[in-house]
Amino acid sequence: MARIKPQALLIQSKKKKGSTRISVPTILFCSLIVLLILLSLITTYKHWSQRSRGQTRTGLSNFENVDEIADSKKYDLPGYAVLNTSKGNITIELFKDGSPEIVDKFLDLCQKGHFKGMPFHHVIKNYVILGGHSQDSGGIEDWTSKRKFHRQLPTSPKHEAFMLGTTKIKEDSKAFQLFITTAPIPDSNDKLYMFGRVIKGVDVVQEIEEVDTDTHYRPKSPVGIINVILQQVI
Repeated sequence: MARIKPQALLIQSKKKKGSTRISVPTILFCSLIVLLILLSLITTYKHWSQRSRGQTRTGLSNFENVDEIADSKKYDLPGYAVLNTSKGNITIELFKDGSPEIVDKFLDLCQKGHFKGMPFHHVIKNYVILGGHSQDSGGIEDWTSKRKFHRQLPTSPKHEAFMLGTTKIKEDSKAFQLFITTAPIPDSNDKLYMFGRVIKGVDVVQEIEEVDTDTHYRPKSPVGIINVILQQVI
């Protein structure tokens, strides 16, 4: 066997270690794949970007719609209440804008039938008639003491005669009292909340005011609210 010379081995080793050339089609194919990947990434980014903006606009639109719905619900609430009493009907215009929380409470109690059969348990002539399911007369002294000085104290349109109001609201719905003024109530009384005014049935209020009472201002014969009818318009 012929021996290979060292120089020939060196030349043969260099030929084996030489860099392999990449063909032009292979380069083009790889470039095409990279380009397709980039286009796919760009398309995906645009899709999610547009979707995100669309959701943001929808969110803002929904937020604005919530305000519009809240306002529409506010004005869709009944604006009038007809108190059907044993003496006749009294129509009340409710202050939906001026006393929204109290009006909401009043409407809720109306729907639950809270005022059905509610008596006017105290009548203070030329001042106020009081209604409620509670017969407690503990607050009457406060009413009568203020009556003595009401002409000396300032009043506002919300404290005029023939206004519907309630005393300080408590969590217990049974404590929700009603009163209708028959004379101006002092502005200084911060425990009273006016949430409506009589627009029809003033004569009925005056007839209730004229019922006979005992020395504690309690009517000698029953008089009260039979039921309440809510109306959007009159």
